[in-house]
Amino acid sequence: MPEERLERPRPSGEVAGALGIDSTACEVTAKLIPSCGAWWGIAPEVFTGRKPRRALASAEQRMRRGAAVMHVYHRDGELFPTRQERAIARDPHRPRMLLINWKPSRTHTWAEIAAGAVDDRIDRLAQHIRRTFPERFFLTVHHEPEDDVRPGRRSGMTAGDYAAMYRHVVLRLREKGVHNAVTVMTYMGAPNLASAPWFERLYPGDDVVDWVALDPYADHRVRDFDDLINKVRPEYPEWPGFYRWMQRRFPGKPIMLAEWGVFERPDDPGYKRRFFDSVRAKIRNYPQIKALIYFDSPHAPRGDTRFDATPGAARAFVRLGADPYFNATPVPRPRRFTSGSGREAGADHPSDPPVFEPPPEPRREPASGPAAGSG
Repeated sequence: MPEERLERPRPSGEVAGALGIDSTACEVTAKLIPSCGAWWGIAPEVFTGRKPRRALASAEQRMRRGAAVMHVYHRDGELFPTRQERAIARDPHRPRMLLINWKPSRTHTWAEIAAGAVDDRIDRLAQHIRRTFPERFFLTVHHEPEDDVRPGRRSGMTAGDYAAMYRHVVLRLREKGVHNAVTVMTYMGAPNLASAPWFERLYPGDDVVDWVALDPYADHRVRDFDDLINKVRPEYPEWPGFYRWMQRRFPGKPIMLAEWGVFERPDDPGYKRRFFDSVRAKIRNYPQIKALIYFDSPHAPRGDTRFDATPGAARAFVRLGADPYFNATPVPRPRRFTSGSGREAGADHPSDPPVFEPPPEPRREPASGPAAGSG
């Protein structure tokens, strides 16, 4: 049987035409919401030890298209966007938006952060962002907090402490001049934690949250895309599923799958292929979802989420990424700005290699990074 021919995504105007949309109508709001379709994004080759630019270049080659959004992870006093991340966002041939995931401290409680324990760190970060990166970017603060909640009143890690911490970080950044961060509240997406009595108290407030997100993963209990975004469990009969809950709780906010992944099933090698095909068939049934960002890792905490672990899965993922729904709205072009010397502020050295390049040979290095969401 001859191998299928897989098309690369078409330019946004042509894609919009294929969807029956006037291409001039496909725009991006100030909160980075695409007016047509949804953003296609990736957290590339996580836990492999590769640097962001090479990981992204390799992933884009593997999925035969560019990413609209790249998900990166930072913690403690790290300053972001880094030089590599700025280069990724400002690639003149393939601009991308950044989703930056930041845990402000791994040693302070949420209550301590809310009380100002890392204000100096927040202020340094704000100065760095103002100086180097005026473009809009997505920012999520301590994603998946459900798994870290300790309900004891004096723990400093209650759901209310999380909401106070999130508010403090966002408002402090704004006070220090950071007005280009599009804020994202990222839930884990696990029915058992969403059914906890404190769950609703995690939300920091509409004034500091622009998007809401979940991080669902397809395990042995998830059949298709419908199951993924509306996970229910018989032992938690009151829980309606995350998409249904978000529709009711946040009817005016865009929803993001800030991480989503499909685990390998050794007893069912065709599972990933069928799952990716189900996303393509069903995504239009969920118009409030405006971004899907895949978590691509051979070593995720609960399994292998590579999208191309089998040839069939690779072909299905490429088909999914080429769907017009994920290519209708163009990524906003990066802003150019200059420092006093006339050189573009924050720009990389001219000798830096291009972002989109053939993948290098695999390297084995100690891995560090985020923990994949539970589900």
